[in-house]
Amino acid sequence: MTDATTPARASGPDLAGLTNVAAWLDAPFADLTVRPAPVTAPGPHELLVRARAVAVNPVDVVKQTTGDLMYRWLPAPAVLGEDVAGDVVAVGSAVTRFAVGDRVVALAVGVEKGEEHAPGGGFQQLVLVREALAAPVPEGTAFEEAVVLPLAVSTAASALFQGGQLGLRHPVGARPAPTGGAREVVVVWGGTTSVGSAAIQLAVAAGYDVVATASPANHERLRALGASQLFDYRDAGVVDDVVAALHGRRVAGVLAIGTGSADPCVTIAARTGAPRVSMASPSVSFGGVPRRPGLSLGLVRTMVALGSRTAAVMVRSRLRGVRATFVWGSSLMHDEVGPMLWAGYLPAALAEGRFVPAPRAEVVGHGLEHVQAALDRLGEGVSATKLVVTL
Repeated sequence: MTDATTPARASGPDLAGLTNVAAWLDAPFADLTVRPAPVTAPGPHELLVRARAVAVNPVDVVKQTTGDLMYRWLPAPAVLGEDVAGDVVAVGSAVTRFAVGDRVVALAVGVEKGEEHAPGGGFQQLVLVREALAAPVPEGTAFEEAVVLPLAVSTAASALFQGGQLGLRHPVGARPAPTGGAREVVVVWGGTTSVGSAAIQLAVAAGYDVVATASPANHERLRALGASQLFDYRDAGVVDDVVAALHGRRVAGVLAIGTGSADPCVTIAARTGAPRVSMASPSVSFGGVPRRPGLSLGLVRTMVALGSRTAAVMVRSRLRGVRATFVWGSSLMHDEVGPMLWAGYLPAALAEGRFVPAPRAEVVGHGLEHVQAALDRLGEGVSATKLVVTL
C-alpha cells in the first residue's frame, strides 16, 4: 500500500536471498521483541544498510515508557532507533554518493511523522535510510565509534544553524573568523553529552569560540574538541562565572542540553545580550516514570511538571527578551541544514579527522536482543558515554 509520501520501490537481484529481523516494540510499554521483519527495497534516493552497530537515544526510552501519550504518530508495532552504522547492500535508482559495499553512518528517520515506520527504524538488521542523511565511515573508524553520531550531530546542527534556532553561519564555506577574544561566542551547556560534544566541534568549525559546561573530570576532553573555557555546571555560582567570563564579548547564542538546563541558559542569554537559546532537552526527566500500561502517579507528576516548567521557561525568556525554542534533531531533513551537514561537511571532516565521534561508545552487547538492556541502562542515566549494540 502506498501514498503520496511513499517512494516508488522496485525489488531486484540485490535483495535476492536477504532476510531481516528487528527489535519490535509490539505493544505500548512492552519489552522489545526480536522477530522477523520485511526486507524493503530502497526508493530512488534511499540506501538499504546492513546495520553493524546501533545506538540508543532518550527519545527511544520516552516512547517505550509513555506508550501512546508521546509521539502518537508512531503506533505499535514499531521499530524504534535512529542511530545506524553499517554496509550498503542496495541503492536506489537516483543515488549518486554511495555504492553497494560502502561503509556508512546514517540517521534513520522511520520513527518520524509521515515516514514508513517499520522499514526505516534503526533497531533492525536491514535499515532503509535516506542518501541525504548518510555519510561515509572512514577506514580505521569502527562502526561502534561512528554510530554515536547520527541523532546527536543532527540535533546539534539543527540547534546551531537553523534559522528558527540560533541561526549561526555554517561550517561549510564559513568566512574566516577573527582570532582570540574578538570571535563571537557560543555557549554550550552540557558539553559532555553526545549533542554537546558534536555542537562544540561544529561551532568551532564555523569560526566561533565555545564556552561550555561539564563536570571537571571531562574538561580536558572537551578542550580537545575545541572548547576554550569550561565551567562546572554543578557550582552554585556557575551562571555568574560564565557571565563574567563573557563580559564585553558578543554571544551569538546559547545551546541548552540536559534536564534543567533551560533556566540557567536563559539567564546567561539575558545577561550577556545573546538573542536566542536553543533547547535540546525537556524540562523534566522521564527516568522516574514506571513502564507499565495505564496512568501512574509518576507519569502524572512528570507530565504536570513538564507542562508547568516548560511554560514557566517560555514566559521567563519572553519577559527577558530572549527567544527560546525547542529543537527537534531530525528536522534538518526538511531544510538546507541536512545536506550541508551530511553531504557538505561530515564526509571530509570525518575523513580528515577534523570532526571526531564523541563521546566514547560503550558496547552493551552483540545482537538485537541486547537493545532492551541498553534502553534500560539509558533510562537509569549515563554520563559522557553513548550506549551501543553491535550486530
